[in-house]
Amino acid sequence: MSELLNLQRSMMQWLLTEKGDIETKVVGTKKVSSEIRLGIYANAYRYRLIDALSDNYPSVHTLLGDEDFYNDGIKYIAAYPSQHFSIRYFGSQLESFLSQQHQETVVLAEMARFEWVLRNSFDAADKASLGLKALQEIAPESWAELGFTLHPSVARLDLKWNVPQLWAAIENETGQIPFEQAEYPIPWLVWRKKLKTYYRSLDVDEAWALDAVIKGHHFSEICAGVCEWIDEAYAPERVAGFISQWLEDDLIVELVI
Repeated sequence: MSELLNLQRSMMQWLLTEKGDIETKVVGTKKVSSEIRLGIYANAYRYRLIDALSDNYPSVHTLLGDEDFYNDGIKYIAAYPSQHFSIRYFGSQLESFLSQQHQETVVLAEMARFEWVLRNSFDAADKASLGLKALQEIAPESWAELGFTLHPSVARLDLKWNVPQLWAAIENETGQIPFEQAEYPIPWLVWRKKLKTYYRSLDVDEAWALDAVIKGHHFSEICAGVCEWIDEAYAPERVAGFISQWLEDDLIVELVI
């Protein structure tokens, strides 16, 4: 193992635990000891990571408050040390962390999930979407086996708390609203259109249909599936309506025949 690699690992051990032999390799002065120098660096490192968490999770930060967010941030750094070359991905495990740290306040973990999905959707690769005209070019006999490729930014999640409403209230600075829990998880869709991220709730049959598209199911299979909620005679029209809306929202980038 090279001397440089040993030095880097010793430094990382100090940053995470404030233990190790790195002090013997850092030059101190009468005014500023090696321990103080290392402490300054370690604190700056932690603050930078906590700033990254706040950037990715502004609403979680608001719900917790500055002090609790900082304290949780310190614990998160210890539990999930940064493993990626980009600080952008440092907060990928915050939902899991909050679900353990705040078991009595489940809304925090759900807010973390929602904000992470929003960030991933915004950062997703871009791809040209299709317009409604694309459907007009499909021969009637081809519809049964018609498949769909969704835009890379499309994401599905189910939330039991009123997280999107809370997020919007915080984002728009309209004042925090009470936490509310639904009887059953509510399906949500998140996607990016041009340079703006959107989200909306879904009826249960549209959520199922969208999940089926993500799994690679064809039009006929999707129609058969939504019959759990509507009459078989109306299933094709219902699914065609979903597809039209998805095209209008720029969710579909390819028709697979």
